[in-house]
Amino acid sequence: MAAESTVHIVDDDDAVRDSLSVLLESTGFAVATYASAEAFLAAPAASGGCIVVDVRMPGMGGLELQEEVARRGSRIPVIVMTGHADVPLAVRAMKAGAFDFVEKPFDETALVAAVRRACDLGREVARAAAAEAALDERLALLTPREREVLDALVAGKPNKIIAFELSISPRTVEIHRARVMEKMQARTLSDLVRMTLAAQARPKSG
Repeated sequence: MAAESTVHIVDDDDAVRDSLSVLLESTGFAVATYASAEAFLAAPAASGGCIVVDVRMPGMGGLELQEEVARRGSRIPVIVMTGHADVPLAVRAMKAGAFDFVEKPFDETALVAAVRRACDLGREVARAAAAEAALDERLALLTPREREVLDALVAGKPNKIIAFELSISPRTVEIHRARVMEKMQARTLSDLVRMTLAAQARPKSG
């Protein structure tokens, strides 16, 4: 499968990592393994696929890894692995945003199905992140005056009002509006408003 479907297995148990790798690779997934949460965090950031992590490990456990990944602004889906005694921890992980949890010993069919669903979501998340980044790049191309015109258009103001408020001519507003549409790659005014509102509604990371 494509790199965007890489399953990142994080477990301190060599045998678990090996058996999961064999299982998932045999069903078509690319696999990367890590002996600790710290090792995963030290690797280049994963933008697609999913993470399969043991809830209990020496040092940073699965819950802490999930929280740190989210803190870094990643929305990669996380599947938590748990022993029977640790189901309450897995439920906590779900409440904190984990995609799913699976109990050891694994039902292989159920595990593969959960990973496939998580990777499907991971691809959607990666595509959405790429689209958001492209939109941010287009917004950054606008001059301060073009941004003022854009904000006024999104507020629903007609050209004459924008011209009056910015102390420019309606013709100048039209020129700025055309440049904004071109830079934002918007085909219609509704396109422009929709993409700008989407960017404004997004929580800012960092």
